Amino acid sequence: MNHTEHEHCHDQEGSVRRSAHTEEIKNGLITRLNRIEGQIRGLKGLIEKDTYCDDVLNQIAAAQSALNGVGKLLLEHHMNSCVIERIQQGDHAVVKELLVTMNKLMK
Repeated sequence: MNHTEHEHCHDQEGSVRRSAHTEEIKNGLITRLNRIEGQIRGLKGLIEKDTYCDDVLNQIAAAQSALNGVGKLLLEHHMNSCVIERIQQGDHAVVKELLVTMNKLMK
């Protein structure tokens, strides 16, 4: 049986919840996260080298911005796949779940 990109989204009381990422999307997210991981290691090195605080803070802002970018891409994909699918299936609890998640992202 071939799995479509949306087959892992459904969640109706006890169903398995999994992402519906294509390999292309997944690889893109992993590439971005690997880059961010490198930025974080670089930040650690800056601290170890007693780099001027303002320079470190600017690098922290860059890493946060990059991580926010990953979050935005993931949110967009989630809304265009899982959220739409679950609403079409009558599972309107996904809207409340999404709002809770968005509030966490915006802190």
